[in-house]
Amino acid sequence: MTGRGGMDKIKGKAKEVTGKITGDRRKEAEGKGDQVKAEAKKAMREVHDRARGARDSLRRRHN
Repeated sequence: MTGRGGMDKIKGKAKEVTGKITGDRRKEAEGKGDQVKAEAKKAMREVHDRARGARDSLRRRHN
Protein backbone atom coordinates (compact mmCIF):
# COMPACT_ATOMS: atom_id res chain seq x y z
CA MET A 1 0.00 0.00 0.00
CA THR A 2 1.85 3.00 -1.23
CA GLY A 3 0.87 6.36 -2.56
CA ARG A 4 -2.50 8.00 -2.41
CA GLY A 5 -4.48 4.78 -2.82
CA GLY A 6 -2.80 3.26 0.19
CA MET A 7 -3.60 6.26 2.31
CA ASP A 8 -7.24 6.18 1.20
CA LYS A 9 -7.47 2.53 2.21
CA ILE A 10 -5.88 3.19 5.60
CA LYS A 11 -8.23 6.11 6.25
CA GLY A 12 -11.18 3.93 5.29
CA LYS A 13 -10.06 1.20 7.68
CA ALA A 14 -9.64 3.74 10.47
CA LYS A 15 -13.15 5.05 9.82
CA GLU A 16 -14.52 1.50 9.85
CA VAL A 17 -12.82 0.66 13.15
CA THR A 18 -13.96 3.93 14.71
CA GLY A 19 -17.51 3.12 13.66
CA LYS A 20 -17.27 -0.36 15.18
CA ILE A 21 -15.89 0.95 18.46
CA THR A 22 -18.48 3.70 18.81
CA GLY A 23 -21.38 1.62 17.47
CA ASP A 24 -21.85 4.06 14.58
CA ARG A 25 -22.98 1.77 11.77
CA ARG A 26 -23.03 4.59 9.25
CA LYS A 27 -19.37 5.47 9.94
CA GLU A 28 -18.46 1.79 9.75
CA ALA A 29 -20.20 1.43 6.38
CA GLU A 30 -18.54 4.60 5.08
CA GLY A 31 -15.17 3.16 6.04
CA LYS A 32 -15.86 -0.08 4.22
CA GLY A 33 -17.03 1.91 1.20
CA ASP A 34 -13.88 4.02 1.26
CA GLN A 35 -11.77 0.86 1.24
CA VAL A 36 -13.66 -0.55 -1.75
CA LYS A 37 -13.26 2.77 -3.54
CA ALA A 38 -9.50 2.72 -2.90
CA GLU A 39 -9.26 -0.82 -4.30
CA ALA A 40 -11.21 0.21 -7.40
CA LYS A 41 -8.85 3.15 -7.96
CA LYS A 42 -5.89 0.81 -7.63
CA ALA A 43 -7.39 -1.61 -10.15
CA MET A 44 -8.04 1.21 -12.62
CA ARG A 45 -4.44 2.42 -12.31
CA GLU A 46 -3.19 -1.11 -12.97
CA VAL A 47 -5.40 -1.44 -16.07
CA HIS A 48 -4.21 1.95 -17.29
CA ASP A 49 -0.55 1.02 -16.75
CA ARG A 50 -0.97 -2.30 -18.56
CA ALA A 51 -2.73 -0.63 -21.48
CA ARG A 52 0.06 1.91 -21.71
CA GLY A 53 2.63 -0.89 -21.68
CA ALA A 54 0.81 -2.77 -24.43
CA ARG A 55 0.56 0.40 -26.51
CA ASP A 56 4.25 1.10 -26.12
CA SER A 57 5.12 -2.49 -27.01
CA LEU A 58 3.06 -2.31 -30.19
CA ARG A 59 4.68 0.99 -31.15
CA ARG A 60 8.16 -0.51 -30.74
CA ARG A 61 7.21 -3.48 -32.94
CA HIS A 62 5.72 -1.24 -35.60
CA ASN A 63 8.80 0.97 -35.88
